[in-house]
Amino acid sequence: MSTIPAISLRVLTKFYGKQRGIEGLTFDVAAGEAFGFLGPNGAGKTTAIRVLLGLLRPTSGEARILGTDCWSDYHVRRQVGYLPGSLAVYTSMTVKAYLSLMMRMREIDCAAYAAELCERLTLDPTRRIHDLSKGNRQKVGVVQAFMHSPAALILDEPTSGLDPIVQREFEELLREHRNRGAAVLLSSHVLSEVEHLAEQVAIIDHGRLVVVEHIRDLKARAVRTLDLEFSIPVAIEHFAELAGVSDVSAHGSSVTCTMIGSEAELLRIALDLGLVTVASHEPSLEDIFLSLIDGGENHAAATAS
Repeated sequence: MSTIPAISLRVLTKFYGKQRGIEGLTFDVAAGEAFGFLGPNGAGKTTAIRVLLGLLRPTSGEARILGTDCWSDYHVRRQVGYLPGSLAVYTSMTVKAYLSLMMRMREIDCAAYAAELCERLTLDPTRRIHDLSKGNRQKVGVVQAFMHSPAALILDEPTSGLDPIVQREFEELLREHRNRGAAVLLSSHVLSEVEHLAEQVAIIDHGRLVVVEHIRDLKARAVRTLDLEFSIPVAIEHFAELAGVSDVSAHGSSVTCTMIGSEAELLRIALDLGLVTVASHEPSLEDIFLSLIDGGENHAAATAS
């Protein structure tokens, strides 16, 4: 497998006059990787995606697909499957005619696979698009993004409007394309979806990166709650001074605390004191996202200084 990142941003910056769209974005998405791209509305995600698609010229920095500059070589767009957050299609066309148009524009004949995807997603290719429900129009977007088996998939709110059964089929489709080596940049407001499908995330706010990290490592550094149950009551002083531990309280033979970092020392002491059970309440990606974005403006200001 190639060592060149399938999707690469290097200090990517786009200003609209004096107004910042994005500034200094740097991250890579490897072949076969699903990468979450998160941020509140207006954070700059759409600007970054448009630069990756070659629709906007960056003010400075680089955006590359398969090592090729996205602005200078439009041929690289054939290697990209894009599903926008707001899908705009020629509604007077049938599904089949629209997909055929997309094939001609990409100069790729993938009619057989497009027909297979329509069948898998229960999408009737003979229907006119203006007669379709929101969910079925979203299926059209999914098919056109995947049908040419691109090396890079850029998906913005991909499951919007899809029913749960079709969502599961979409997830299976995504896994298949990752297994063949496709890189996936996934932007979604459904953070549980990103947590389920991606390994790493980049979170941006006010046009700047807040964090780029593996979800597992983000969770390890986040505040979580531990409930410890002992055979007899124990004094909270055993835990109060431990690194990363705070808000220790006791109720009978139960001790509750919050902590950041490794639990190894706390659990060693707890076992010596007669620990019976332990329950850890892990933060969700949504919890982490909100905690980081709450400090995003301060982070951005600190980065600029």
